[in-house]
Order: sequence, then C-alpha cells, then structure tokens
Amino acid sequence: MTKHKEHEKKLREPIWKHDPDEHDFPAAKDYLALLVGEKQIDEVVAQMKRVSTEFKHAKDILRASGLAELPSSNRHVASDLEKIKASVELSPILLVRGDAMTGVPLVIADGYHRVCAAYSIDENAEVPCRLASFSQGSINDRTGS
Repeated sequence: MTKHKEHEKKLREPIWKHDPDEHDFPAAKDYLALLVGEKQIDEVVAQMKRVSTEFKHAKDILRASGLAELPSSNRHVASDLEKIKASVELSPILLVRGDAMTGVPLVIADGYHRVCAAYSIDENAEVPCRLASFSQGSINDRTGS
C-alpha cells in the first residue's frame, strides 16, 4: 500500500459507537419478520440487547452472510461514507448467527450498508457487532408458533 493510500485510509477509518442506536432494534425486527415468526424475533432481539459488543472483520461478515458488497454509489452506503468522512460515529451492526452444518447463512439484521461502507474502505476493518443466535429449531420453524 502506498503512503498516500495508508494516509487516506487512516483519515477515513470509521468511528463506531459502543452500543447500537435504539432505532436499530425495530429495524432488525422488521427485517427478521421476513424470515421467521414473531416469537423467534422477540427472543433474538432481546438477546441482541443483552449480549456484549464484539468485533468481526467486514470481509468475514459479508462472506458468512453470503451477501455481496454494495457499491459506494448506493445511496445508503454513500451516506455512511459521508458520515465516516465527517467523523460521525456509526452504530454497531446486528447479526444473527448462521449454521454452517445446515447451510443457513449469517443474517445481517441491521447494518448491511454500514458494513459495506467499512468494507469499501478496508476489507479487514473491525466492525462492532451484536451477535445473537436463534434458539434450537427456530431456524426450521418459521411460523413463530
């Protein structure tokens, strides 16, 4: 990496909050409602609120989710890149653990655009996450009963 690129990267590294914004949890619930029932959603979101924030590489989050990086031209990614440039703190992302044994990918319940913005700057960026897990069997029981 050239000295110019290193300098540019340091100036643009995201600044992260320690805790998610309160509005991130309802956003995660809205997304998860497309995947599982209300009972599972309530359990996993409650878990997200109480687990500790941990750090994962942006590239690993995208790989485990099976999602492609959104381009920086995406308006939400561009908005997050502007926040990074302005040193505005970003909220940690909310994740639901996948299951490699059954082929279920990691779910980015909230923060897909933020992880893509971080990845576009540095694929090895450390992204703060709240990682929850569906209870045993809830991945296959999508009715919520």
